[in-house]
Amino acid sequence: MELSKEIFAKYTDAATLEKIRNYGTLSAMWRHCSHEYASDIAIVYDEKEYAFSQLDNDAAHYRAVLANAGIKPHDRIGILAANSYDFVKAFIAVTTFGCTAVVLPAQLDAPMVFGCCMKFGLRALIYQEQLEEKTLVAKEKCPNVTLLCAALSSETTSPIYDVSPSDPCVVMFTGGTSGKSKGALLSHRAVMQGVVNGCYGYRDVFGQRYLLVLPLSHVFGLIRNLLTSLYTGSTLFICRNNKDMFRDIAVFKPTLLVVVPALAEMALALSRQFGRNMLGADMKYIICGAAAVAPYLISEYKKMGISLFPGYGLTESANLVSGNPEPDLKPESVGMPYPNQELKFVNGELLLRGDNMMDDYIGEPDEKAWEDGWFHTGDLAHLDEDGYLYITGRTKDVIVLSNGENVSPAELEAQFNALPFIQDSQVFEYVTEQGRHVLALEVVPRPAELAKLDAGDTKELILDALREVNAKLPAYARVEKITIRDTDFARTPSMKIVRYKLGQ
Repeated sequence: MELSKEIFAKYTDAATLEKIRNYGTLSAMWRHCSHEYASDIAIVYDEKEYAFSQLDNDAAHYRAVLANAGIKPHDRIGILAANSYDFVKAFIAVTTFGCTAVVLPAQLDAPMVFGCCMKFGLRALIYQEQLEEKTLVAKEKCPNVTLLCAALSSETTSPIYDVSPSDPCVVMFTGGTSGKSKGALLSHRAVMQGVVNGCYGYRDVFGQRYLLVLPLSHVFGLIRNLLTSLYTGSTLFICRNNKDMFRDIAVFKPTLLVVVPALAEMALALSRQFGRNMLGADMKYIICGAAAVAPYLISEYKKMGISLFPGYGLTESANLVSGNPEPDLKPESVGMPYPNQELKFVNGELLLRGDNMMDDYIGEPDEKAWEDGWFHTGDLAHLDEDGYLYITGRTKDVIVLSNGENVSPAELEAQFNALPFIQDSQVFEYVTEQGRHVLALEVVPRPAELAKLDAGDTKELILDALREVNAKLPAYARVEKITIRDTDFARTPSMKIVRYKLGQ
């Protein structure tokens, strides 16, 4: 059964729901938004404000730069830029010129940038001026790749190119189901569905004030943070340096923040230490995803008058698969699936198909993520009787015990993380000195909650609580070793915990 947007109708008013329209392509969306919101501020960056009309004009001039360089619609164009107005202008120009934007993380080194030029068959590479050194290997070894500084302009303009929904739009890096970095190709149809999905499940959708701290090279930052902001006629403040995030909040006074759980934890800790004003008096919504969201965060932000909405998505699904419009009611859920997609479960694994799904991985002929039109997410999941989705782990992380039982570490971690003074945990397979394979647990305490514990041996109080949770688990799933860490776990660029491998 195909899902409809009407399931989200009760979370907003009829006029707003009616206004949420799918324009099919970014070209059509931008033509509408740049006209509808022409005089409104689209981007704030480096103490400058850029109206929608100015961004539209700057993008039109950069389309002329592309045309003058011999670029044609359907060419693949790399964008190497940190979060900035340059990135936004270049991305709008490339995608509305009918080209495919290949978004390269700004932290790539020169050999990796060269490798991407070769792997993705780039016709041109747009680079931010301060990143020019990272293009030097490509300049030497790829004479057929045109290098274009993002600061370039043209005296003329070039019109928006009318693409079709099935045309390629953007290539985004992802770990995919195998953990190997790959380029996922998303069509205009997929990207537009992802953009529209970001509008469901909360009341005040249009005309918000967004803050950008997530990298635009990550699908969560690009689609849910940047593109949904533009689509809704909102203003996006781009942080030049995430270390200045709270100073920027004080200046800009955002109403909506898109973050990963680790950043939500940090913001909560600082708000408790220095007061609610750390997040600004105008903050209403936090959209949180890319990793498991602890119910603790939902309840604690609610005490400050801020609604935190968990969600679930993949790069391969144009970011958004589901969002939770009622986190207070079902705090462990990643919410209700968004429209125009289908879900099914095979041996506990979630499979997807729909308008939001990628076309394929670029240059990965051996990567088999599709089966009979269904994409294998690699995530273990289930729906409850109300249609709410729950993610319980990754198929690749399942531990097969010596007795034949299968254990999902994430499912066990959720039990330990339910303790208010546990910020994060990791369950992993451990080999004892006697050669026995057992389950072990490491935890990172939440400092603010530790301060509330009764005076005494804090470590022993934590261990007692963890042992109590452990005792309630099925016998085969109980951990035999518990360690309390005094430092955080190693994390990926998207702030997910790096899992231990057997023998580490």
